[in-house]
Amino acid sequence: MAPKIFLLGATGYIGGDALYALVQTHPEYEIACLVRNSDKGAQVASQYVKARLVYGTLDDGDILGQEAKKADIVLNCANADNENAVNALTKGLAARAAETPGFYIHTSGNAILFVADIDRKIYGETSSKIYNDWEGIGEVTSLPDHAPHRKNDKNVISAEGSKVKTAIICPPTIYGPGRGPGNQRSHQIPELARSMLEKKKGLQVGVGENLGPNVHVHDLSDCYVKLVEAAVEGGGNATWGKEGYYFAENGEHIWGHISKAVAKAAHKQGFLPSDEVVSISEKEADDLAWWGSALWGANSRFHAIRARKLLGWLPKKAAKDLDGDILEVVSAEAKSLGLVPGHAAKVAG
Repeated sequence: MAPKIFLLGATGYIGGDALYALVQTHPEYEIACLVRNSDKGAQVASQYVKARLVYGTLDDGDILGQEAKKADIVLNCANADNENAVNALTKGLAARAAETPGFYIHTSGNAILFVADIDRKIYGETSSKIYNDWEGIGEVTSLPDHAPHRKNDKNVISAEGSKVKTAIICPPTIYGPGRGPGNQRSHQIPELARSMLEKKKGLQVGVGENLGPNVHVHDLSDCYVKLVEAAVEGGGNATWGKEGYYFAENGEHIWGHISKAVAKAAHKQGFLPSDEVVSISEKEADDLAWWGSALWGANSRFHAIRARKLLGWLPKKAAKDLDGDILEVVSAEAKSLGLVPGHAAKVAG
C-alpha cells in the first residue's frame, strides 16, 4: 500500500518545492494537500492531478485532525508558529487505527537562534557562537522559551510518543527559485533587494558583520524527501523526538557581503546610481521590512550534521550558486516594482 502523506504549505515557497521533489522522487506516494481556497486548489491541481485537495486553514483543527488520522506522515511546511495546527495534527496522528506510529515532520526556522542578539539589541555585529545538531543537540533543544519559534518547537517535541514520532527541520536563509505551484520567491534576500531598489541605494544593518548559514531550496527539499523516506521505512536511520532536530545548510555568508553583492548587481543592471552600501539602524531596517533588523542584522550560525550523518543528505549547491541567484533576484524584484534598467543611473546623472 502506498504511503499516505498530508502536506501543509503546498502553495508556499518551501512546501511547494518539497511537494515537487516528493512527487518527482516518489510518484507512488498518495499526497493530500491543504489549500485555503479554490484559487490555491487550482494552482496545485494544475501541476499535480493526482494530489487530493483538502480545503481549510491552519486554524481548522477538526479538518487537520481528521486528515492527520488518515495519513501515515504529516509534512508541515506552513506557518512554523501555529500551535493549533501542531496540536490538531499530532492528536490526529495519535488517533490512527494502525498499530505502527504516525510521523509528524515540522518546519521551524533559524530565527530561533536570533535570540541572543535580540536580547542584547545588538545588530550587525559578528558572533563566534556556532550551534550544531549533533553533539550540540541538547543546547539547541533547550534554548530560552522566548526565542522565536521555540514555543511551537517544544509542542512538537512533547507530542512524541508511542503513536507519534516527531521531527523538526530548521532551514536558514533559503535561496533559489522554487518549483512549486504557487509562491516561488524566497524572503530574506529578495526583501533586501526590494528595499534597496525602492530606496535607490545599497543598505546593510549596522556594520554588516553578522553571519548566517544558507541553503538552496532544492537541497532543502532533498532533506525533506530523505526524512520522509525514513518515516516510510518506519523511522529508518533517522532520530525522532527530542533528538529529531535537523538543521539544513551548505555554507555561510556575512550579511554585509550579501548587501554588497546585491548593490553591485543592482548597479550593474542599471537600477542603482552606484554600488555603495550605507549603514542603517535597527529602526530603519524594521521600517523597510517586517523584522528587518533581525532578518538582515542578527547572527544565526549553525552546522547541519545530523541529516548528513543519518540520512545521507548531500547538498549540491554552494556559494557560487548564491552569487548567481542574487543577480536573478535583483532582476526579478526590479521587474515586480516596474523598474526599467538604466533608469536609476539616468536619474542620478
